[in-house]
Amino acid sequence: MFFFSSKTSGEDYAIEEPLLDFVNEYCVSCHNPDKKKGKLDLETLLGTGVDQHFEVWDEVAWMLREREMPPEEEEDVKRPRESELESVAEWLEGKLIGLSDNGDERDPIISSKHGLVNQYCVSCHNPDERKGDLVLEGISLEDSEENPELWEKVIKRLDSRQMPPPDRKRPSEATYDAVLASITESLDAHASIHPKPGRVETFRRLNRTEYQNAIRDLLAVNIDAKSLLPKDDESHGFDNVTVGALSPSLLDRYISAAQKISRLAVGTPYRSPRGDTYRIRPDVTQEKHVDGLPIGTRGGTLIDYTFPQDGEYEIEVLLTRDRNEHVEGLKETHEMEILLDRSLVKRFTIDLPKGIRDHSQLDKHLKTRFSAKAGPRKLGVTFLQTPYSLLEIKREPFRAHYNHHRHPRLTPAVYQISITGPFEAKGAGDTPSRKKIFIKHPSDESAEESVAREILANLMKLAYRRSISNADLKRPMEFFKEGKEGGGFESGIEMALSSILVSPEFLFRVEKDPAGSKPGEAYRISDLELASRLSFFLWSSLPDEELLDLAIAGKLRNPGVLEAQVARMLDDEKAVNLVDNFASQWLHLRNLDSVVPDSRLYPDFDDNLRQSFRKETELFFESVMREDRSVLDLLKSDYTFLDERLAYHYDIPNIAGSRFRRVSLDLDHNRGGLLRQGSILTVTSYATRTSPVIRGSWILENIIGTPPPPPPPNIPALEENKVDATLSMREQLAEHRENPACAGCHNLMDPVGFALENFDAVGRWREYEDGTSIDVSGGLPDGSVFNGVGPLEEGLLERPELFVRTLSEKLLTFALGRGIEAHDAPAVRGIVRNARSNEYRFSSIILGIVKSVPFQMRAKPDGDYVAIRSQ
Repeated sequence: MFFFSSKTSGEDYAIEEPLLDFVNEYCVSCHNPDKKKGKLDLETLLGTGVDQHFEVWDEVAWMLREREMPPEEEEDVKRPRESELESVAEWLEGKLIGLSDNGDERDPIISSKHGLVNQYCVSCHNPDERKGDLVLEGISLEDSEENPELWEKVIKRLDSRQMPPPDRKRPSEATYDAVLASITESLDAHASIHPKPGRVETFRRLNRTEYQNAIRDLLAVNIDAKSLLPKDDESHGFDNVTVGALSPSLLDRYISAAQKISRLAVGTPYRSPRGDTYRIRPDVTQEKHVDGLPIGTRGGTLIDYTFPQDGEYEIEVLLTRDRNEHVEGLKETHEMEILLDRSLVKRFTIDLPKGIRDHSQLDKHLKTRFSAKAGPRKLGVTFLQTPYSLLEIKREPFRAHYNHHRHPRLTPAVYQISITGPFEAKGAGDTPSRKKIFIKHPSDESAEESVAREILANLMKLAYRRSISNADLKRPMEFFKEGKEGGGFESGIEMALSSILVSPEFLFRVEKDPAGSKPGEAYRISDLELASRLSFFLWSSLPDEELLDLAIAGKLRNPGVLEAQVARMLDDEKAVNLVDNFASQWLHLRNLDSVVPDSRLYPDFDDNLRQSFRKETELFFESVMREDRSVLDLLKSDYTFLDERLAYHYDIPNIAGSRFRRVSLDLDHNRGGLLRQGSILTVTSYATRTSPVIRGSWILENIIGTPPPPPPPNIPALEENKVDATLSMREQLAEHRENPACAGCHNLMDPVGFALENFDAVGRWREYEDGTSIDVSGGLPDGSVFNGVGPLEEGLLERPELFVRTLSEKLLTFALGRGIEAHDAPAVRGIVRNARSNEYRFSSIILGIVKSVPFQMRAKPDGDYVAIRSQ
């Protein structure tokens, strides 16, 4: 339905000169009843008045003003002179203004999807054109719920104002809002009556991160799962989605891991001393203080190490060497310290050899034995800081010192640390893991079996995430008896524990369909399944006893209980999982480890800066979570977190030391939200230059939620194109967009990325490149244009629901372990709508996800929705 007022009609609006001749000469050859190019038949309309087809002639007037018609790319088409175009456009515009109550607002308000589709969409989205592989012509418009996949796609494009594209005639904001309301109300009303929760796989293996966290919470043992298990594949942006299979080789890895972990947790001695080796990345600069080590030291490393037993251990340190096998940075005498929980174990002196070029023996004496109690300890290896003169500090051109040829080390550095032991083991000690396991000790041999049952039942309850029966204990007790025969009570517990850690009930999260459920039936998951979903969402780990006991008692869905548990769990330190695991993947922070900027162009980049980038973003995201701030603060903020290294890189003064601290920012600091942080700017750049394309695509996918489609096959990268390398990046991309196959996506991505060009490939602020002022003019897919990162942030915040929707979708994907589908969209809109009333605070989005249909329910496969089943 269209709404506009017409003052008059009839002969005053008949089609006459100059429009009549113009259309006949230049237009009807394509826009006639037979061809109907762009679904436009102007030949038929010539016999009517402008007032009878206002929307069509308004579209024509726009195309004439924009010189879209006749098209320039068709060389064999006869084109009018500029004076003819001006004359016809002026005549037609005058008629259209006369038809409107207000000449400044000629667009009618379209209140239904029928009008919007017919006027603005079918000219491109028809069976012939199929723009974006989307056909809207001929579909049923009466019931949106009949084709939710298509309409949800349309909603996203309309909501972000990407459809129609900015270079085409677009409806008014009132029309956008009216049509979106019409479609979403219909879809949401249908979803409320006929929920489609989707389906999470029945068996989902614990991924590497979940396994590591589960071992920590079950046994109080900190392991490095990366050394035990292979990397998990990613899908939909996260590594907890494609985790249904368990190959024989992977099972072998889990069995081996279970045996090592059980031995370490119980404290069973090895027959001979064992060794562990740690190497520091070669691109780590070791000239400054390392956080966690004593003040007055520099370089080295701090290792979280679990000593398996009380006893003697040997530590050996090797120093970094250059290609000639000379110790790097050794120009004078230095002192090294080995520390255990910050207490001095041994101090060594490293002397410069006099007249000897052979350095092979220089670090042979960096070896010592010491006594250590079993359990987790902090082992430090570091150097005493030698004072710098003020002149040396002023002359220091770079903070990175690890490259022997370009920026050599100023002082010696640690290359490798080896820990061997225990020698003369004195027992398992009183470790956190033994306290967690041995909740009771047998008074004599006759009580061992009953005590073992109590110990194993306690562990199995947490490991299996449910109550434990006598039948469950049968198999672990068999392993206990077998182990006890060979090595006593604790050996029996160790063997039984290994069997628990390889049990499918521990390794897999299992969600079964209720007995008697029908294909396609939607049902509420059990309280135990809900508890597991909740804990693996917020903690990537097992439910704790409080959450598990509520689920076993069937009280988790009692009024106020679930809300209280979500608040408690978000307040727990284990909720840092949403930073280290969720945000790290959503924001691509994991990619930082593989980023190696060209050292010739960016000589001051090292691993110290890389880790500072990561820490800034992690602390920033955590502050929004812990303080329950609006998630919109992620986009624009007046504070960040800095240490000395990062502050120097950002050119922010008066920040000293390795400790990160919260720093208030001024406008001239050019820092704040995610889009200004070095981590994001670096992972969206190439090794040699920035990439407006990657940055723009990153924002479209992770902030706006409308990622560009993948490039067509056989489309060359920019570097491989025959583009003049002397051109600026903006000019090179402009030439790249000349290829019609490239233009569709690049017209969306490039303008967004250009707004960030004040930041170089390692996130430094710049205003000039190669002596030329940088052009940071850009735009968003909604057609808005601006200059620089500040207006880009403001443009994103003008439509906050887009970012909140995107964040909600990412969190829901992470929470469910599956991709978001069209039937999830009503739930996402509900999450965003409810969060709006609470200023989009972080907790309101989390709670909205936990209470949503996809999180609370599940559907049996093979069929459509049948009925709601309660449990």
